[in-house]
Amino acid sequence: MPDQMTALAFLAPEAPAATAAPSSRPSLVGRTRAGLSAAMAEAGVPERELRMRTSQIWNWVYHHGVRDFSEMRNVGKDLKSALEARFTLRRPEVTASQVSRDGTRKWLLKMQPTGPHDRGAEIECVYIPETDRGTLCVSSQVGCTLTCTFCHTGTQRLVRNLTSAEIVAQLMVARDMIGDFPGRTAPTDGLLPGEGSRFVSNIVFMGMGEPLYNADAVTDAIDTIADGDGLSVGRRRITVSTSGVVPEIGPLGARSNAMLAISLHAVRDELRDELVPLNRKYPIRDLLDACRAYPGLSNARRITFEYVMLKGVNDSDADARELVRLLKGIPAKINLIPFNPWPGTRYECSDWDRIERFSDIVFRAGYASPVRTPRGRDILAACGQLKSETEKLSARARMMLDEAGASPSTSPLA
Repeated sequence: MPDQMTALAFLAPEAPAATAAPSSRPSLVGRTRAGLSAAMAEAGVPERELRMRTSQIWNWVYHHGVRDFSEMRNVGKDLKSALEARFTLRRPEVTASQVSRDGTRKWLLKMQPTGPHDRGAEIECVYIPETDRGTLCVSSQVGCTLTCTFCHTGTQRLVRNLTSAEIVAQLMVARDMIGDFPGRTAPTDGLLPGEGSRFVSNIVFMGMGEPLYNADAVTDAIDTIADGDGLSVGRRRITVSTSGVVPEIGPLGARSNAMLAISLHAVRDELRDELVPLNRKYPIRDLLDACRAYPGLSNARRITFEYVMLKGVNDSDADARELVRLLKGIPAKINLIPFNPWPGTRYECSDWDRIERFSDIVFRAGYASPVRTPRGRDILAACGQLKSETEKLSARARMMLDEAGASPSTSPLA
């Protein structure tokens, strides 16, 4: 296992200073169009003006990324005052910021409390820059529902689902931090894509959590992120990765038109049962049947199959040939992922010559099989390494505490 802290840059948060102290007023950041329209109505906008005013504020919030209502130059003083009295433009708090030596950035974000015994859940969000694009890896849950044995995030129990607004807010924070809104200044450290493109051009739901166990919030967030009048990330540049929640795969494609990625990692049920315990409920055959029926599937809209390379576990020539057989007839790309070590894991990364041999077998069968370059390993930001230090109190337990008015220190649920 490499030294995880080598050349680590652990920085104070580099986000712009907050415009106001935290308050009980809800934020407009991350809201859907319907949610923003409801806020306009609450602020007293007449029904005949709701559509226009919603579009106007939407553009300021999502295209310009304003952090204060006073920056909305073509909005009347009375409406700005009404909005200021009821709402904020607050983002999640950036409590820690790290920059890898390869330019990858990881932020620890603290969400607003959801109840009197919630001190503010924390999640991690990762930005992966390349010369021609920038990919933001977002989280969909606090912790994770699943217990995949090779994944660091899987050792952290589920606390709760994120709301659609909290998912969208991760992109807002990222664009704040790297100067990706009009007129903003980009940081001078780390890599950013070349001029002429948005710094965040792609979104992957590959952070903390299983997106399809929070499908409604994820699809609502995609609608907001893909809206052409605001954040404007094309749906073909948004990828949702699932470990195989079979009943939700078809509805995801129908509702979101997003790209699909499958965390496969094994070609035999007995091994996948161990690596990805969800397989016991939805075995490989059922998962691949759902993939074949994915709405819009074509050679232009291929499914990405993610396959982490584990030394002596799933990396043999026989595994490669069986992978090719299983995926026959599915327009697919196979991402081979060198295992990213984390403290306490029992797995090792496959040797490089073994990865190349595996890739060659898949490639000669007609599948693109790129080997994903590990990014952000030195700050535990690489695939499978995310794990926040948030309070590990289950959503059901916190709900019961809130209803009973008990404190975590005295409750038997704590």
